[in-house]
Amino acid sequence: MMRSVGALVGDALAVLLFVAIGLMQHATPLTTSTVGLVAWPFLVGMLLGHLTIRSWRAPFALWPHGVFIWAITIAAAMAIRTLFGAGTETSFIIVTATFLALFMLGWRAVASFVTRRERREVIDAAQLRRADGTAGTDATDETDATDDENASVDADNTVSAAEDATADESR
Repeated sequence: MMRSVGALVGDALAVLLFVAIGLMQHATPLTTSTVGLVAWPFLVGMLLGHLTIRSWRAPFALWPHGVFIWAITIAAAMAIRTLFGAGTETSFIIVTATFLALFMLGWRAVASFVTRRERREVIDAAQLRRADGTAGTDATDETDATDDENASVDADNTVSAAEDATADESR
């Protein structure tokens, strides 16, 4: 739950940072109303992206969650801006997509790097359990592989290809 909230906050901060930089570049005052007026289509798109991709399953995942949230954010924000007569020139779309990719995917890449050790410890603990001889019968092997996969999912809400291969070998 905390990671899901963290992902929402991270993306919202990325959107707000993008908006603040854009307003400053255009010499527009940074007031609550101007930031809100420019940011709301992007924040709505971001929330739509989180709901559509069900980001709570793997909130910090760069692929596919982060990429899809970013793409949905851009598409929805541009659609909303078009509906309300705001600018959606090609150059604006390119700049928006580039900066939001940098910010929204960038914080996820940093989070993945920072939590890498935590995920590695979960994988090591699962391998240690297997090495201790907990696998005796085929039924036990199935249970151990499932437990290992569940532990990995709890760690970062994803199961890596290496864990899949290890689980397949133990079966």
